[in-house]
Amino acid sequence: MVTSNNDRVALSSGENLAVGAFGGALETCLQMPVLTYKFCLQEGRPLPTNIPGWYRGVVVQAGTVAPITAIQFMFNGILQKALLRGNTQRSLSDGEVIAAAAGAGAISAIVYSPVDLLTIQQQKLHLNLWNTTRTLVENYGVSGMYRGFSACVAREALYTAGYLGLAPVITSRLVGQSDYLRERPLAASILGACAAGTLAAVTTHPIDTAKTCLQSDMDGTTWKNTFGTMKTLMSTGGIASLYRGMLPRTVRLCGAFFVCLMVRDAAVEYKTQKAHERGLLSEAASIAAGLETTVPVVATSSSEDS
Repeated sequence: MVTSNNDRVALSSGENLAVGAFGGALETCLQMPVLTYKFCLQEGRPLPTNIPGWYRGVVVQAGTVAPITAIQFMFNGILQKALLRGNTQRSLSDGEVIAAAAGAGAISAIVYSPVDLLTIQQQKLHLNLWNTTRTLVENYGVSGMYRGFSACVAREALYTAGYLGLAPVITSRLVGQSDYLRERPLAASILGACAAGTLAAVTTHPIDTAKTCLQSDMDGTTWKNTFGTMKTLMSTGGIASLYRGMLPRTVRLCGAFFVCLMVRDAAVEYKTQKAHERGLLSEAASIAAGLETTVPVVATSSSEDS
């Protein structure tokens, strides 16, 4: 296994898309009950009473989170290359890694905002995906699908900065400063994911709570906009109301950060290993070719001397 970050081969845009899609779908399917629990706490509605209820909306959530995570992975790679400006001799600073991830998250909100809206409304209306979409568009138009968009942009920028930026940065620092963790990369990844996931949960949860309230109230009867929603929650329930459902979301973020980090690292390690193998084979082939060209020369020289 390659241990030096400088020797790791970067994924292409297409590879980032594939890895991101797989990681996003995997973590969503594993954690859909946690998402449902969070939605119920934030909206103040009863918990599901059967197993299918806990997984209601998993198809739309996993099926659309996959391309969203793929978009985040792809744009993260694109922005990192842009920051390097073609200079492959240097590595990105920690701040640049986090900034690129935040930018990728903000871009992904274009897709993620209506996805979250559909998931919340599907669970609330108890309709399938098609009927939920049709009902929302008929009553609120296409623009209604982007209710809570600004909150989603802020949330995704901070969230992606966490799992594609802060988590690997923390993990790398832990491995670099601890002999114990250097020999136990899995433990370092878990610690890095949990630290970044917890911080991301604390900083984004008020925004996420406001976004969920907005998207559950399509008519704007109670919740008008992001800041108005946060102000109302604060005045009626105190700061605790902004952190309603934080525990399941923190668990979800830590799990998501770990899964996505491990999937990406596995892909990078695999590609790096294959690149090194090809390099060794090429080197061996070159050496063999060099020997073949030198042997006849030596033989000819001996014949002339005799």
